[in-house]
Amino acid sequence: MIVRISPVIPVVANLLLAALWGLSVFAGWGVEAFCSDPGCADRLDGVVRLSFLFAAVAACCAAAALSAPVRRGDKNRFTVLMAAGAVAWVIAEGILFAGGLIVR
Repeated sequence: MIVRISPVIPVVANLLLAALWGLSVFAGWGVEAFCSDPGCADRLDGVVRLSFLFAAVAACCAAAALSAPVRRGDKNRFTVLMAAGAVAWVIAEGILFAGGLIVR
């Protein structure tokens, strides 16, 4: 028995992970969570830059999966790209979390 998953689920997952990363970086959630002294925010900037590399890969994977109708028609390619995007978002979030604990 093959279970089909709606393509909306990976799209929403990628959007939620992107929102979490964006709020952690741009809305100050990361600084609020990890920094209590003024110098910590500067140290956290280096972590954000490293995390941005994976976030950029994740955004590119999601955009590639959604951009061309040919890719959307190929369910395997769509699934692989969206899964790669989700994994890259999780890595970006993990870098923020681990890096935040280290620079604390």
